[in-house]
Amino acid sequence: MNLRSLIVYLLFTSISICLHAQKKTAVVSGKVVNENEEPLSAVSVTILGQQTGIATNDSGLFRLKVPADKAFALVFSYSGYRQVQQNFILNEGEEEYVTIHLQLSSETLKEVIVSDQRDRTEIGLIRPNPKSVLQLPTPVTGVESMIKVFVGSNNELTSQYNVRGGSYDENLIYVNDFEIFRPYLVRSGQQEGLSFINPEMVHNVSFYNGGFQSKYGDKMSSVLDIQYNKPRAFGGSAYVSILEQGLHFEGLGAKNKLSYIIGARNRSNKKLLSSQETEGNYVPSSADLQALLTYQFSSKWSAEMLGNISQTKFSLVPEFSQLTSSVFTPYYTANLGVDIYFEGQEKDAYSTKMLGFATTFRPYRNLKLKWMASRFQDIEEENIDIAGAYLFGDRDFDKSNSTFGTIVNPLGAGVYQNYARNDLNIVDYNFSHNGSLNKGKHLFLWGVGYNKTSIKDELNEWELQDSAGYTLPYNPNLLELNSVLQSAADLNINKFQGYVQDNMRFGDSSNAFTLQAGLRFNYNDLNKEFLLSPRLSASWKPDWERDIIFRAAVGAYHQPPFYRELRRYDGSVNTQVKAQKSWQTVAGLDYNFKGWNRLLRFTAEAYYKHMTDVNPYDIDNVRIRYFGENSAKAYAAGLEMRLFGEIVKDAESWISLGFMRTREDLENDYYKVYTVDSLNKPVDSSITQNGWLRRPTDRLITFGMFFQDYLATNKNFKVYLNTLYGSNLPYNIPGSVQYRNALTIDPYIRVDIGFSALLLDTDKQNRRSHSPFRNFNNIWASLEVFNLLDHPNTISYLLIKDFANNTYAMPNRLTPRLVNLKLVARW
Repeated sequence: MNLRSLIVYLLFTSISICLHAQKKTAVVSGKVVNENEEPLSAVSVTILGQQTGIATNDSGLFRLKVPADKAFALVFSYSGYRQVQQNFILNEGEEEYVTIHLQLSSETLKEVIVSDQRDRTEIGLIRPNPKSVLQLPTPVTGVESMIKVFVGSNNELTSQYNVRGGSYDENLIYVNDFEIFRPYLVRSGQQEGLSFINPEMVHNVSFYNGGFQSKYGDKMSSVLDIQYNKPRAFGGSAYVSILEQGLHFEGLGAKNKLSYIIGARNRSNKKLLSSQETEGNYVPSSADLQALLTYQFSSKWSAEMLGNISQTKFSLVPEFSQLTSSVFTPYYTANLGVDIYFEGQEKDAYSTKMLGFATTFRPYRNLKLKWMASRFQDIEEENIDIAGAYLFGDRDFDKSNSTFGTIVNPLGAGVYQNYARNDLNIVDYNFSHNGSLNKGKHLFLWGVGYNKTSIKDELNEWELQDSAGYTLPYNPNLLELNSVLQSAADLNINKFQGYVQDNMRFGDSSNAFTLQAGLRFNYNDLNKEFLLSPRLSASWKPDWERDIIFRAAVGAYHQPPFYRELRRYDGSVNTQVKAQKSWQTVAGLDYNFKGWNRLLRFTAEAYYKHMTDVNPYDIDNVRIRYFGENSAKAYAAGLEMRLFGEIVKDAESWISLGFMRTREDLENDYYKVYTVDSLNKPVDSSITQNGWLRRPTDRLITFGMFFQDYLATNKNFKVYLNTLYGSNLPYNIPGSVQYRNALTIDPYIRVDIGFSALLLDTDKQNRRSHSPFRNFNNIWASLEVFNLLDHPNTISYLLIKDFANNTYAMPNRLTPRLVNLKLVARW
């Protein structure tokens, strides 16, 4: 060996020794035995949070090298025995001997679920774990809050969401194949009550964010398909928190032919709203009761009933509001404040009732026939009579001054009054049949349905603005209101729809190809429009070493008008509004791989939507105001990427990142631009057209993350992190063509965190017979911190004018930081 080789050898040897010395280790050895002190072989011994480990030998002995000078836990697991966890802290070089006793498990084996590959082969399909819904720290609990992690959000007070540039009205929701509706007059997330979906009753969640099959209804953006649990034994849960309380029971009866699951919830956002910028007496309350009953008449016949009653009331007596803002017009650059003093009140009530029956007949194993009938009723009342007197100008932000927080340089003053007396009653009847026939490589699906919808409403609302002693808009000879909506409608709509579809499979598991081809039709007698929607999707899993599936879809997705789409800005009803139409293409991939010694899943999808006969709209908080005309064309294009997996062992997490652009071109959006002289008098004008503009949901970047972790020494102490980011949104001046896209809502940033601790575990054998908790499976306590960063997110703007008729935009903020406590018990 020459000198150079010797030096290299000694160098590498020294580095290896140093690296080995830096890793401090100890040793745990011992024996694992059963209740009779007999050794157990092949017992898994792992360090908590790691997948690698060792197994005991034929004598039940093991010896494992472990980290030194820090806390860790060993987990001992063996089929049929209860898992044991033991904590350690060892010094460097120390060896500890332990004897571990495993006891036979008293619990019955859990149901083994063999998952199919639908979530990998079907385009746009996301199937998150329903249990994660119960762990997600968010002010509004429910499946929809979990969906927002994937699609983004800009309002934590609502269960509504936007998907790929669509509005709230473009999303379909099904529970056990029954279509679900929600109230329509709700103006803000403050007024919204409980979501229909009770997360404690959910068994399976399937969410399609595009490219969905022909069997789903006529909307343009997404499908949320929920299946409630079908109990196999008696059980239930109860939870109590500052914001919400709930209770549910499930079980069997009639010699196991009858299964039932019943849930009740009550929610009050008073604590959440008490920290809003508008001070006053908030009295929000929402409660619901729902049940799913299933009866198995025979091996071929079964029936089910789904019922729901929901009541939401919102009362507000506002007193004072203090806002701070930047300026809309270029006439002033300082930070501004506005102080508003209120009188009057608001009282709203939203009541929904739903009852559905279904019967299923399986004459053969490969044939399924289902008949369904349901009735939905929505009764809504809005009563608003609120006046506000405001003063705005420079606000003093110098804490050393006695005038800190007050208006020191007034720029304007005035009063305004909002009035509304609105009533809405919607009744919808649905009768439908669907079926499936499995012929091996072909799965045929079909369905037909009839809907009869009755809509009765009376709208009477107006707004009066007074600035510096005169009413806006100013007319010395006439009292004019800023906006007026007066209308009455009595509509009866008959709708017919149906579909046929073939799901085809070719190849084998190593080189698989699937194809879904379907055609959907829709007709309603309101606008006499007949629609055909062909849809095609495919997936291909090549025979590669890497586990990759390629997916694509193309199809027509049309949306006939319902209630809100029919109303123009002035309240008049346009029964000739046609369906909004879109052609959509989606392409992507699904890739399973190993990272950090764990199985992870990455998905990516690119999409493009070409839309015609678009009915433009504005969004103010959660209220959607349509133009009531098919007066635009639009498009949406984007890319979405998601990462799923156990970044921490036994703790599923998700990361989602999306990029999107959606634009619209309105017809006849011409306006005049005036040239003024030195005396500010118009001397000339020119005609201008807006062209392509940002849609109200145009958000370039969305990011969502849900992350779980637990203590290294105790899996029963967990932390959950929910993070949402969305770049800015456009905000349109209502009723203004010239100032469409005039304002921008700042990026939405939201971080919620939750901590939970297991107070009572599933080990029932060690409990005393007279213990009040002897029948409980587990009890958890949680501490949640909403809006951890206390970021002031904006949802809309209040527009006011000064003495010179300049317009200023004052932001309406969402919720600040809030702490919530929650206790959950399951049996």
